[in-house]
Amino acid sequence: MNIVVLQGKLSRAPEERQLRESVLATYEVTTRGDDGVAVTAPVVWFDPPVTAWKLDADDEVTIVGEVRRRFFRSNGRTESRTEVVARTVLPTRRKAQVNRALENALAQIEGG
Repeated sequence: MNIVVLQGKLSRAPEERQLRESVLATYEVTTRGDDGVAVTAPVVWFDPPVTAWKLDADDEVTIVGEVRRRFFRSNGRTESRTEVVARTVLPTRRKAQVNRALENALAQIEGG
């Protein structure tokens, strides 16, 4: 099972990339552990709703998705990138929507 919940601040505003058959939103989300160390995770969201572009740098977000490692060619070499592929990206202040997204993720885990 591959389910991730990520909560943190956007390091920068989302960026849009037009792919051949879809649109890709990219985010950088910074979290802080109990030790206070900041960790930034790359997040992508395929064909996001229009509301995805209403987020801005320093907005607190909650993301539910999965971790993926993808491989690509760059400068004649094979490289890889590990990222979170989002199913949902919500402003954390929207408590009811965040709770529903977390309940759905938990139901997936329990239904396994």
